[in-house]
Amino acid sequence: MTSKAHSTHQRCWLGSPHGYRIWPGLLWVLFIGISPRSWAQEGAQPQSIKIEGDITLGGLFPVHARGPAGVPCGEIKREKGIHRLEAMLYALDQINSDPDLLPNITLGARILDTCSRDTYALEQSLTFVQALIQKDTSDVRCSNGEPPIIPKPERVVGVIGASGSSVSIMVANVLRLFAIPQISYASTAPELSDNSRYEFFSRVVPPDSYQAQAMLDIVKAMGWNYVSTLASEGNYGESGVDAFLQISREAGGLCIAQSIKIPREPRPGEFDKIIKRLMETSNARGVIIFANEDDIKRVLQAARKANLTGHFLFVGSDSWGAKNSAIEDQEEVAEGAVTILPKRASIDGFDQYFTSRSLENNRRNIWFAEFWEDDFKCKLTRPGVKYEPDRRKCTGEERISRDSQYEQEGKVQFVIDAVYAMAHALHSMHMDLCPGSTSVCEKMDPVEGRVLLQYIRSVSFNGSAGTGVMFNENGDAPGHYDIFQYQLYNVSNPGYKVIGQWTNHLRLNPEEMQWSGGDHKIPESVCSFPCKPGERKKMVNGVPCCWHCELCDGYQYVLDEFTCDMCPFDMRPLKNHTGCRPTPIIKLEWSSPWAIIPVFFAILGILATTGVIVTFIRFNDTPIVRASGRELSYVLLTGIFLIYLITFLMIAEPSVAVCSLRRLLLGLGMCISYAAMLTKTNRIYRIFEQGKKSVTPPKFISPTSQLIITFILISVQLLGLFIWFGVIPPHTIIDYEELKPPNPELARGLLKCDISDLSLILCLSYSIVLMITCTVYAIKSRGVPETFNEAKPIGFTMYTTCIIWLAFVPIFFGTAQSTEKMFIQTTTLTVSMSLSATVSLCMLYVPKVYVIIFHPEQNVQKRKRSFRAVVQAATVSTRLSQKSNDKHNGESKGEMDRSQ
Repeated sequence: MTSKAHSTHQRCWLGSPHGYRIWPGLLWVLFIGISPRSWAQEGAQPQSIKIEGDITLGGLFPVHARGPAGVPCGEIKREKGIHRLEAMLYALDQINSDPDLLPNITLGARILDTCSRDTYALEQSLTFVQALIQKDTSDVRCSNGEPPIIPKPERVVGVIGASGSSVSIMVANVLRLFAIPQISYASTAPELSDNSRYEFFSRVVPPDSYQAQAMLDIVKAMGWNYVSTLASEGNYGESGVDAFLQISREAGGLCIAQSIKIPREPRPGEFDKIIKRLMETSNARGVIIFANEDDIKRVLQAARKANLTGHFLFVGSDSWGAKNSAIEDQEEVAEGAVTILPKRASIDGFDQYFTSRSLENNRRNIWFAEFWEDDFKCKLTRPGVKYEPDRRKCTGEERISRDSQYEQEGKVQFVIDAVYAMAHALHSMHMDLCPGSTSVCEKMDPVEGRVLLQYIRSVSFNGSAGTGVMFNENGDAPGHYDIFQYQLYNVSNPGYKVIGQWTNHLRLNPEEMQWSGGDHKIPESVCSFPCKPGERKKMVNGVPCCWHCELCDGYQYVLDEFTCDMCPFDMRPLKNHTGCRPTPIIKLEWSSPWAIIPVFFAILGILATTGVIVTFIRFNDTPIVRASGRELSYVLLTGIFLIYLITFLMIAEPSVAVCSLRRLLLGLGMCISYAAMLTKTNRIYRIFEQGKKSVTPPKFISPTSQLIITFILISVQLLGLFIWFGVIPPHTIIDYEELKPPNPELARGLLKCDISDLSLILCLSYSIVLMITCTVYAIKSRGVPETFNEAKPIGFTMYTTCIIWLAFVPIFFGTAQSTEKMFIQTTTLTVSMSLSATVSLCMLYVPKVYVIIFHPEQNVQKRKRSFRAVVQAATVSTRLSQKSNDKHNGESKGEMDRSQ
């Protein structure tokens, strides 16, 4: 059969409606509507690079950009397309010349252009599965009746690519059906880690889930808890943001203010609306952005247009990385942006290889001429292409890097690593299946895809940049990222600066960070600022990062960040209400004005009382002393002395002994005084009432009887005290409630005895009863002439005393709400008692002492009179006093005949 006949028969066979028996897996491709017209006809293979070899690898690269509507491909992509494609060719050259890796086995390639479009890439990738489609030639014959000779298409054992995640996802669905392993050099979508759906997919770049974790760690390291997210519509952007949202939810402590998606085909004004939406939560200055270069640039333009330069703090994914093209002419808006990029290095060998490429030595790259025209801005003369006179003609002498700008594309390293990963897997497979063989043995012809996948997942070697290349069970590479920040005002090196790394955990250098205007302080991106000391958080419903701050006031302190609690009763809050401290304990000090005044009165009273007692003892047998009733006078003076003495006990520091003496003497001094005076007034009243009826004197008027009556009255007070002592033993207390004003700084604990206001009133109540009774008898005895005995002075004493105690009651109880209640009440009580004692002393004894000392001539014995004479004299004196206003001052009171 001639060559031509062969071609004729083949064309005849291809035209037959029964030419193919399609493998069931291909039905899925036909179902989604991809027409195989581009490869179903002989000689109509997609435009591709074909490199012969013993084993063929497929390659998918975005050589061209996405074309406008209706056109699959657009302009050529120099870096992402040509650089990456040449990196695969470079790697193949290196492997084929390596005597230790796949010795005597040559790797070939079939490289296709995806045009950055997933559907177009799927159509092109059907080239890789041609060899796996069974062809039925039973009913096809040549003109001579012999079966046709059909060339066997090369079998692609593995595919390097694709670049974009959406493209890789589409292609991976087809390659999975035909068990063809795939290693991507740039696809980072988290969903590709799903080993149940994309079991033949692997990648030498880490997935965006690692990137999202790294970005979350960056956000937390900067102290942000309120950010927005921005994603380009599509697998890359949406998957990246979804991964970030999921990880942030699991980690907690971060709230998402806005989650905005940029449409695939944004309408005019779309980016202005996005910026406006972001400003609805203006506190969320941090913006996590997973977007393509064009969208990033338009977001920055819209922010600048809205006059928000320096407001937004961008954290960009690897699509931003360290690219200057994404921020061109928008540097001020991008200033401070923190970006992330898989750890990479420039491969020197590739630079030497690529800069040495020319039109003459690189004819295997069918797109290189187009790259040459774009890179050098010139035009080649080619058959069928009209020459453009306004563009200079290419000479062919141009050189890359010398006559054009050149910078190695960032993913070149990963393309080389992907090719080497496939080569190492094939090498290990060959060593195991073809021991001792120097070529591809039967066990590797064809290469079984599932077996090769196992070897791919097991590779571990140092990549082109010296970093380890390996895969986990999902086909993902470990995460190694460099953290960049764009620093516009960095004097030493403006542009992107490495400020940290991430390898399973973050290592960030905050001191190297620089923000808008060269500021080194990290800006804040929080919903609510931290509460001040002493304030608690009142959370906003549904937003765990937002709260209002409420002050813990009064006696509250901050128990935790959400709760105010009361300090214990014996404590008060710190000035900033962050905790509690012991309340100071105070007592009435001797130096206090509240103590000085009553002590001064008490000292004068004690001195005066002592002087009276000494005088009475010195002149004990003189008529005036005897006439005053010496026995009861000494008892009464003792009571007065005790009343003055209680002032010192009331001011002394409380202790068990002091409290015991307070209980004992507080009411006892008054009880003794008023018991003696009551006995006196009662005696006088009974004497003159009896005298009106009979000349027989009343009973129990002798000194002994008077003392017995007095002590009986006093014993009632003592009995009550002993019962009190037995029921409630004396002790001290610290009262924290009495001095607890609204301002905690003024709070004090009062050290005092356990004598409440009620106990005090009960303690004095008996003395008050005696005082009232004595007053009643003094009123009844008001008719007794003032020249006779002590009825009138006692009466004046009781009237004045009643007035003093009536004034005491409102003062004492009216100060119950005062912050100095104890001091006021103590002073009021002691002064009132001292005044009542002073009134008694002055009314009853000072005149006698005056006469005894200064007018001894009046202190003489008068003749004794009978009880009847005394009564008659009193009656006559009463009548005379009613007729005359003259009073007889200076007459001594007659002593009654005690023998009657």
